[in-house]
Amino acid sequence: MNIGSIERLPLRDIWQHEAHDFTTWLEDNIEVLSNELDDISLSNPESEKSAGDFSVDIVGEDENGNFVVIENQLGKSDHDHLGKLLTYLTAFEAKIAIWIVSEARPEHISTITWLNESSSADLYLFKIEAIRIGDSAPAPLFTMIVGPSEESKAVGRKKKEMAERHKIRKNFWEQLLDKAKEKTSLFSSISPSTSNWIATGAGKTGLRYKYTITQHAAEVKLYIDKGKNSHEENYQIFQKLKSHKKEIEDKFGEELNWESLEEKRACRISKRIELGGYKDEEKWDIIHDRLIDFMIKLEKSLSPYIS
Repeated sequence: MNIGSIERLPLRDIWQHEAHDFTTWLEDNIEVLSNELDDISLSNPESEKSAGDFSVDIVGEDENGNFVVIENQLGKSDHDHLGKLLTYLTAFEAKIAIWIVSEARPEHISTITWLNESSSADLYLFKIEAIRIGDSAPAPLFTMIVGPSEESKAVGRKKKEMAERHKIRKNFWEQLLDKAKEKTSLFSSISPSTSNWIATGAGKTGLRYKYTITQHAAEVKLYIDKGKNSHEENYQIFQKLKSHKKEIEDKFGEELNWESLEEKRACRISKRIELGGYKDEEKWDIIHDRLIDFMIKLEKSLSPYIS
């Protein structure tokens, strides 16, 4: 059996002009590209459709009648064509955008991947090559570099959820810190964070007072961690404080949680609040008041023994 080898040809030998030759050929042979798209059938292609001051290379439709915009580039991907692609996507309110290039820059691959995670539209990045086998006629070879997937959409939803969570937590800490300044200077130099905790020094290296917040609960705590390979020292400090457990809790006015966390490096002494968390915005005022009061009492109860 004779098996031929693929020969790659310069694109400009087949389509000398991007708009006049390649775009015209693709408009007449849209099924070649359509065959490379899973479950999408392209139809009714029209070239050089106006989009404001620009003209989109090809506008077609999918099987549901939604607009599909196609931007062709017989060269290495660049910012100019990416900008046009997004302009056309918006101008036509298209559901699908396809960018065809001879070579894709890594930063543009990353951008299309990010857009598939972040937007409701589906974006495809294809590499176009011209090939032949032996003396055959030249043929196009489309290779999908980036396309949408349910996994990428799920990643996008997760990233959006995390960004929203960070925004909410920062608002929570901003309000708590503003209110705390009226009662104590303990956290006066601390800035709000997007994390689920904020901390300030307790007067000794490795000891910090911390506020922590989850979706529906919160805590104040003394966190004992003097750094790498410090578990034994942390535990000794914890035990010295715990030897005064009764006096500390009497002054605090309630029982505290004493956690040596033997499976971890750090130790902590904490008080949990079940009133709510950062997702319970209607309760933030009450949660803030309780956290601040508990933190003031925790610091007053522990500071003599820390000193």
